[in-house]
Amino acid sequence: MAAPTVEGAAVTALRSVLHRVRQAAERSGRTQEQIRVVAVSKTKPVSLIRQVYDAGHRSFGENYVQEIVDKAPQLPEDIKWHFVGHLQSNKAKTLLGGVPNLDMVEGVGNEKIANHLDKAVSNLGRKPLKVLVQVNTSGEESKSGIDPSSCLGIVEHVRLRCPNLEFSGLMTIGMPDYTSTPENFR
Repeated sequence: MAAPTVEGAAVTALRSVLHRVRQAAERSGRTQEQIRVVAVSKTKPVSLIRQVYDAGHRSFGENYVQEIVDKAPQLPEDIKWHFVGHLQSNKAKTLLGGVPNLDMVEGVGNEKIANHLDKAVSNLGRKPLKVLVQVNTSGEESKSGIDPSSCLGIVEHVRLRCPNLEFSGLMTIGMPDYTSTPENFR
């Protein structure tokens, strides 16, 4: 009996987030369509993801290769999957081969990972894969990503040497207390 309550709560939470996104979009002079909300479903069961999907959401993220590879085939093909976070280069082929509807990798933190993704995309003959370069703006050792001073180098590498990747922007996670360290988000 507890599972339906949790699933109902997920849809309610999604609606709340989407409402806040609409409000923020209006305040900033943007349209809601310019903003993509990715529901990160790590450790959540397929049944919960399906409920959120049935409520109309289509973008989902995972941060473990085995988890996304296990879940993706159990869910509709029109889901736009995002791999969020650090990806080990030796898992690029498994990720791309196991998730044909992978829309984006949010976490290219070095040239080696970019090269592995580029090669895997080429070998599978799929359309170019969107990627975000992960930048460690907070300087925390516990977080992945490149130092901001190396950002342009990896972006140029992706754009000029990885024809099967589409550079789509930057991804960063600042320190949890962003009120005292706003420079993490500039």
